[in-house]
Amino acid sequence: MKFYDCRTAPSPRRVRIFAAEKGIELDTVQVDLASGEQFGDAFRALNPDCVVPVLQLDDGTLITEVLAICQYLEELHPEPALIGATAAERAKSVMWATKVEQQGLVAARDAFRNSAKGLKGHALTGATQYEQIPALAERGLQQLGEFLARLELQLSGNEYVAGSFYSIADITAMVLIDFSAWIKVGIPDNAQHIRRWYDAVSSRPSAAA
Repeated sequence: MKFYDCRTAPSPRRVRIFAAEKGIELDTVQVDLASGEQFGDAFRALNPDCVVPVLQLDDGTLITEVLAICQYLEELHPEPALIGATAAERAKSVMWATKVEQQGLVAARDAFRNSAKGLKGHALTGATQYEQIPALAERGLQQLGEFLARLELQLSGNEYVAGSFYSIADITAMVLIDFSAWIKVGIPDNAQHIRRWYDAVSSRPSAAA
């Protein structure tokens, strides 16, 4: 297998953490997003969406979405179970990983990409150029704040995001918290449950992957 990565990007970091938790060493190729390598013909042949991560299997099969890559790795290396050990755990971990991505990461992405000076003309990832819309940055910040309040409520009654077990939902949420720092959004002062949870998950060795 070959893993196409970018050390500075949030999405492939989720896969790196997932693999580190399982003790999987991936043959990695760094893609220079800053220079636009993802738009070149060589990378487009791997992923026409022009985004990382990409996992290329030994037979040439290409997997391009974070959750799909993690599900594949989980099938190959079931332990420790990071998408859940039972049907109910799998449903809850995928449900919460999806909520974090759709309501948290997308909001943070909109806030970041619609305000960063270096991303003018690139308000969305991918090959098509989209101009920044300041109102979307403002909406993203609002939505992110609302989601963090929801995450605080969820963690008030659970050790981890999806329940009593560490999972891909925690990986996704931790990356969200770290990515939010790019737009100067930290853990709210009154979010004691997020702080307790974040201190625990960010101290795991895999967090440095």
